Amino acid sequence: MNITRDIQRKSTIVKATSYLQSFLAGGLVHITPSLHPAVPTNSTCTTRRTSSTPILAMAPRKAKAAALDTPQSESSTTFSSALDSSAPSPARTLRRSGRKLLEFASEKDRDIAKRDEVFGRMMGRDDTGVGLRDDKEQEDGVKLAIEGLARMERRLQRATKRQKKQLEADGIPVPSVVSRPNAPYHPTVINDAKLEVHKPMLKDHLNDEEGETAVGAGGSHKMDSAATKILEPDDSLDAPERGSARAPPVNSSYLPLPWKGRLGYACLNTYLRSAKPPIFSSRTCRMASIIDHRYPLEHEDEPEHHLKNKPDKSKKPRRELGHKFVQELGLANARDIVKMLRWNDKYGIKLFRLSSEMFPFASHPEHGYKLAPFASEVLAEAGRVAAELGHRLTTHPGQFTQLGSPRKEVVDSAFRDLEYHDELLSLLKLPEQQNRDAVMIIHMGGQYGDKAATLERFKKNYARLSQSCKNRLVLENDDVGWTVHDLLPVCEELNIPLVLDYHHHNICFDPAHCREGTLDISDAKLQERIANTWKRKGIKQKMHYSEPCDGAVTPRDRRKHRPRVATLPPCPPDMDLMIEAKDKEQAVFELMRTFKLPGFEKINDMVPYIREDENRTSPPRTEPKKKKASSQKRKRAPDEDPIELDEVGAGADDVYDAPEGPKEFSEEDRAMGGPLNRVYWPLGCEEWLKPQKREVKKGRVSEQGEDAIGAGDDD
Repeated sequence: MNITRDIQRKSTIVKATSYLQSFLAGGLVHITPSLHPAVPTNSTCTTRRTSSTPILAMAPRKAKAAALDTPQSESSTTFSSALDSSAPSPARTLRRSGRKLLEFASEKDRDIAKRDEVFGRMMGRDDTGVGLRDDKEQEDGVKLAIEGLARMERRLQRATKRQKKQLEADGIPVPSVVSRPNAPYHPTVINDAKLEVHKPMLKDHLNDEEGETAVGAGGSHKMDSAATKILEPDDSLDAPERGSARAPPVNSSYLPLPWKGRLGYACLNTYLRSAKPPIFSSRTCRMASIIDHRYPLEHEDEPEHHLKNKPDKSKKPRRELGHKFVQELGLANARDIVKMLRWNDKYGIKLFRLSSEMFPFASHPEHGYKLAPFASEVLAEAGRVAAELGHRLTTHPGQFTQLGSPRKEVVDSAFRDLEYHDELLSLLKLPEQQNRDAVMIIHMGGQYGDKAATLERFKKNYARLSQSCKNRLVLENDDVGWTVHDLLPVCEELNIPLVLDYHHHNICFDPAHCREGTLDISDAKLQERIANTWKRKGIKQKMHYSEPCDGAVTPRDRRKHRPRVATLPPCPPDMDLMIEAKDKEQAVFELMRTFKLPGFEKINDMVPYIREDENRTSPPRTEPKKKKASSQKRKRAPDEDPIELDEVGAGADDVYDAPEGPKEFSEEDRAMGGPLNRVYWPLGCEEWLKPQKREVKKGRVSEQGEDAIGAGDDD
């Protein structure tokens, strides 16, 4: 009989423990009356006290009533009084901390103490770790655990309900509670009409018409019916099918040919970036590097070396040294602009977006700095070259530059970032029209649950900008929440030009005004309104174009830009068109070759892994090997003089071409494509830009070696 009672008791404890562990792991546990154990009341407890310390510290018994946030049932009240009136327990050991055992600083401390007590009851111990002496206390401990689980479940449901209401008030879609890792998001609110269909999924507690019945040791409590509505994923369609099920895009058949405008790309040139040494304008560093370089070098009169001459942190730091380090990176970036502009001009590209990372951390609140004291001359030289070649330069501050944000720190950061970009463009000292065309393009940013309130904040913050920033600021429709029809009225009201991004429009558009595709957005009246936002400020209009990757159908997947575009948008033929593609200048070359645009004849294919425009070290000259003397032996007549080996068969009469030495290129001609303009690499062949990796060939094994290996295998 004792064995049977022990098995029943342990089974009940294991079941309650598993439910509690599931709840703590993040799952929603539903307690049913079946968890109540059927433990004999007159059986003796065989639990022995051990010398080991309890796993968790147990809360005092007198704190049980204060820890409960709901009224207890009659059975739990009886249990508490029985515990208080029971025989005195062994003397408790004093805790090392000086806090009062019966008072809790917060609700969190009270919950922790209650959870510890529940674990102790389930494991057959009291507050001090002493084994409980009868099965009545075992049974009541399990009841207490069940009641605690039910209380935690109700508390979690109330918190979930509050969070759901807050998200709905902010306009944020509520994710599903029950979902698979790769399941698509199709929220469906389960109501009474669909209750029968989802009955197996939502368990029995949804059968209550008024609300959920939370069952515990203290009885049942009715929950609000709104808290029992659960969002379930609609698994009838997977993600690709949902994306494909949208209405097909309606595209225009118009091509802006013959092309008279300017094509451009953003920030990085893949051909120049792979040169040795590389040419690009986005060198950056970590913030920790700026702090480290506040310390003087170990040998201040020698150049820095990552091993032999590093910053010495035993010396006194100086803030100006950290600024000098990061400013040197910015100057190196600015010097390479001249090279990039001349490269672009050689191949017919006259529109270029400057990198926002040209001067790292220039707009940072702590590590920021002004450009004029140290970068005026370098930027003025870049502007002189751009003016000489007739190129247009623009910038695009990052996605976190948001003037409509409700957070003051975000708006302050946006002000600093816009001031930095304005100073960068102003220091180029461009001619009047080119300076006017040097714009800063930003997005509206988040909606923050209320588009109207966001627009009002944007208008208020825009009014605080300096006049120079206002003259350059341009808005662009995005691919998340702000359509062309959302931004156009604001641009007309505040006299801000609007950049039309065709790719963003195809993902985020207003179905009440137009359809997906390039046809509806190319409506003459709409295009005239957009063009007028530029004409009123005397700025040359600009558009952006890109395409989604092949096979992308969901909005998230379609946001990623394709390496190269296949066609031109239906824009005016004299438009300044920025191609936003992964392959940068190669995407522009692809369009030039496809539509025979001006300058396409200058572009030729690269020789794989070979660059003919760099000063590379030539391989050492190798002369023909001399033949072995044994192969030259022959019989000679008795009266014939001996013949020197160098005169027969040793290469004296052989004629060979010595390899050409490396061509020396000046700095102006380096990485410019060479005499044959080999700068184009086909789609997917980016590895052509770098020398081919050497493959180590395994040596041949002689026949004797193979025989030896075979013999070893036979053994």
